[in-house]
Amino acid sequence: MAELNLKQITDKLNAEFSGDTRKLVFWYDDKAEFAEDIDTLELVNAQVYHLEPDNQFYTKYFLERQDRTTNYLIYAPFPRPNVRDNHLEDTLLYSRQFFADRASLLTVDLGLDEQYKPVMQKYIKFFRAKNRTQRFYDLEIDHFTKETIEVGLMSVLCKTRTSSFEEVLRVVLMDDGFEDNKFLAEFEKYDLLPAFWSYCEEQFGYTDVQPTLEKLAVTMFVTYTERYLHDDLPPAWKSFVSYKSGNIIAFLDNLMNNVLYRDKYNEISAYVSKGLNATTVFETYQPEALIDCDTFAVLDNFIIHWVNDRLLNEDIGARLADLTIPAVCQERRKKHFGAGYQIQYWLLEHAYYLISAADYHSQDSFKGIVEQYLARDCLIDTHYRKFYYYYDQLSENILFEKLRDLVENIYSNEYLSEVISKWNSYLVREDILTVISLQRNFYNQHVLYSKDRVVVIISDALRYEVGRSLWLKLQDDEKCNAKLAAMLSVLPSNTRFGMAALLPHKTLAMTDDYQVLVDGMPCNDLKQREAILKSYSPNSRCVQFDDVKTMKKDELREIFTGMEVVYIYHNQIDARGDKSNTEDEVFTACEEAVEEIFALIKRLSVSANTNHFIVTADHGFIYKRDKLQESDKIAYVTGLEALINRRFIISGQAVVGDGIASLTVGSILNNSDSKVISFPVSSNVFKVAGGGQNYVHGGSSPQEMLVPVINVKTKKGHMETRPVLIMLVSVVPKITNLISTLDFMQAEPVSDVIKATSYRVFFISEDNEKISNECIYVADKRDVDPQKRIFRLRFNFKNKQYDKNKKYYLVAYDEKNDLEVFRHGVVMDIAFANDFGFNV
Repeated sequence: MAELNLKQITDKLNAEFSGDTRKLVFWYDDKAEFAEDIDTLELVNAQVYHLEPDNQFYTKYFLERQDRTTNYLIYAPFPRPNVRDNHLEDTLLYSRQFFADRASLLTVDLGLDEQYKPVMQKYIKFFRAKNRTQRFYDLEIDHFTKETIEVGLMSVLCKTRTSSFEEVLRVVLMDDGFEDNKFLAEFEKYDLLPAFWSYCEEQFGYTDVQPTLEKLAVTMFVTYTERYLHDDLPPAWKSFVSYKSGNIIAFLDNLMNNVLYRDKYNEISAYVSKGLNATTVFETYQPEALIDCDTFAVLDNFIIHWVNDRLLNEDIGARLADLTIPAVCQERRKKHFGAGYQIQYWLLEHAYYLISAADYHSQDSFKGIVEQYLARDCLIDTHYRKFYYYYDQLSENILFEKLRDLVENIYSNEYLSEVISKWNSYLVREDILTVISLQRNFYNQHVLYSKDRVVVIISDALRYEVGRSLWLKLQDDEKCNAKLAAMLSVLPSNTRFGMAALLPHKTLAMTDDYQVLVDGMPCNDLKQREAILKSYSPNSRCVQFDDVKTMKKDELREIFTGMEVVYIYHNQIDARGDKSNTEDEVFTACEEAVEEIFALIKRLSVSANTNHFIVTADHGFIYKRDKLQESDKIAYVTGLEALINRRFIISGQAVVGDGIASLTVGSILNNSDSKVISFPVSSNVFKVAGGGQNYVHGGSSPQEMLVPVINVKTKKGHMETRPVLIMLVSVVPKITNLISTLDFMQAEPVSDVIKATSYRVFFISEDNEKISNECIYVADKRDVDPQKRIFRLRFNFKNKQYDKNKKYYLVAYDEKNDLEVFRHGVVMDIAFANDFGFNV
C-alpha cells in the first residue's frame, strides 16, 4: 500500500481516539486488504488488538474486565459476523466502527473522480501488494480515465518505464513467446486480459472471438504488407487486414528501427512468414509489386533473383519502379532486412558495372589508353575485385555461379584482352616515356624537394585502382588532404625492379646474373635500401610496416625524430597473392591493405609528429579467378641464360613467337644495356612449371604497370566536422490524409568536413506522442546538383481523432546521437480519422 494511504488511515484513526474518554474502535477488513499494514500504523493514543474468529469471547472478557482504560483499535481481517454469531455485538453498541476500503482510499489518494472508484474496485486484487501499488504510483499518470488506469496496471505488470499501451504490447510480444505468454497470464490473474484485448482492438483494429498473440502478429504483419505491396494481397490474407493500418505501421516501424528490438522483430517476422507460407505465396508476384515492401526477409530473395536474372540476360537497362539496378541494390540495402542481404546486393551492383563494360573499346593511342584507364577503366578492375570480394563471403553461392561465369568472361575476354593488347601495341612503338610520370623519377619528383619530413609508404602490388580506393577513404577524413596521381612502373613490373626504381639514384643497372643495382649497389633487402637512401639523405631510414605497427608511441618517436625521409615497406597484397595456396585471397588482402595504410597514416600523424605521406607501389598485378587453360600459356624457346617469369623473360636476345613483344633493358632503365625483356602482349603467361597462375605480375599491362602516387597532408589539431543536414522542401501547413508523402532535401553534399549520417523522421503531438511511422533516411549523397539530393518519404498516421487546435510537429532526429535537428509545426486536419467518424 502506498505510504500516503496509510497516513490517511493513521490520521483518521488518531482523530477517532482523541479526547480523554476511553474509546474502542472496531475495524472489520472484509478482504484482509490491510493485514500486512496494520502493525505499521503509528497510533498516538491507542493500541492495536488483533481479533480472530475464535477469540471473540476472550476479547469481550479482556476489554470489559481485564483492561478497561486503554484505547483499542480492534482489527478483524474478516467480515463482521451476523448478530446471532457475534459475541461482541453488545460491545459494538457502545463502541465505534471504522471503515477503510482500499478502493476508496486509492481513489482519494490519486485524486480520481468518484466515477472511477468502481474501476479501482474491479482491480483491487492488483493493489494488495505494496510493490505493485508503489510501481503504479511511480508511473505518475497525469490524467486518469478508465483507459489510463487499466494501461497503467498492465504497464506495472510488464515493468515498462512509462504508462503506454504500445509499450505494454511491445513487452508482451518481444519478451516472451506466443504460447503460454507470462504477461498474458499475469493479466488474467488480475482480471486485465479482457482489457488487453479490448485495447488491441481499439488501437490496432484487431478483434477475434478467440484472440491470440499469434493472430494479432499476423494481423499486424499482413496490414503492414498491404500498405507497401503494389498489388492486391493474396485472398487468404485479406481477412487479416486491420482498418487501423497507420497505428500498426507506426508500431512496427518503431520496433524494426530500434536496435534493442530488431532481432526479436526479425524472429517474429520469420515466424509469421513461415505461418503464412510467404515464400510460396509471393512467387506469383511481379518484383515491381515487392520493391517497397519490407515486411519479410524472403521478399529480398525475390528481388535478388530478379536482379540476377536481368544481369544474366545482360539487361542493364532494366528498372523496377523507375529504379535502375544499382539504385534497386542501394535502396534495398537501406531497408530493414538489407543488412542481412547487403553482401548479395553489393555483389550484384558490382556485377552490373562489370556487365556494363561488355563490348569494351580501348583508345587508339598510348596517351588515350592511359587517360581513359585513369578516368574510367580502372573502375572495371575495381568492380571485378569487389565482385569477388563479396562473392567469397557468401556461404552459399550457387545462385550466382552463372553470373560469376558471365563476369569472368566479360572481364577476361572482352576487357582485359582488348585493353592489354592495345596497350602493348602502342607500348613498343610510341614514345611512352613522355606520356606519364615514370617510376624511376619518383624520388626526384616527389621526395627530393619536400620541405618537411616525408614518410614514403611503399605497398607491394598496390595497383592503381586499389590505391584509388585508399584515396577515396582518405578524402572522407576531415584531417587528410589527399591528391591522387599515377606513374608508369619499370618493366618487368616486379619487386626487384620496382623497389630499385623508387630509391634515389643516378643509375639503374642489371648485372649479367640479373641483379638490379642502384648506383652500382645492391638493393635486395632493407639494410641495403637504407644505405642507398642515406647516401642521398643522411637523416633517413627504412623500416618494415610489421615492425612499426607494433611500436609504442615513444618507440615511434625515436624512429622518426630527426628524420627527413622514412621509407616504410608494406607487404599485404603480394604476400598473399604470390603464394599458390592463398592467391585467391588477394582481393581480401587489397581491402586489408587499404585499412592498414589508412590506419598507419592516422597513427603516425598523431604519434610520430608527421603530416606528409606519400603512398605508392613497386608494381601492380593481374588476377583472374578462372584457372588458366593450356591455350593461355605461351610456349617459348630461349637460350640457356635467361631470367624466366610467367609474365616476362630477360635474356640476351628477344624471345620470338606469336603474342610476344620485347623491349631492351636499356630503354627501360635509361642505360645502354642490350639485354632484352620479352613479354606477352595479352594477359597470357609463359609456360612455367609450378602453381600460382591466377595472380601474376611482371608483365606489361595497365593493371601491372600503372601504380598510384597518393600525396597526403594531414592537418594538426581538432577539425570541426558536422553531420550533413536535411530540410523539408514540401510546403506543409496542414496534414489532411492518413497517408502523406513529403519531399526533403539533403542540404549539402557529403565531404571531408560534412559527414554522412542517418535520420529518423516522424510526426509527434505536443505531448510527444508519436503519431506516424518512423522513416529512416541515410543522408550520404555527394552530388553537387541540389536536385539530385532531393528525396521523398511517406508517412502513415495513426488512425485516431486529432484536435485541430492542438500543436503537432514533423521532427527529424540524427540517429547517431539521437539529437533533434529540426521541428516543423503542422495542423492535423484529417476529417475522417478514427473509423471515418463512425464507431464501427
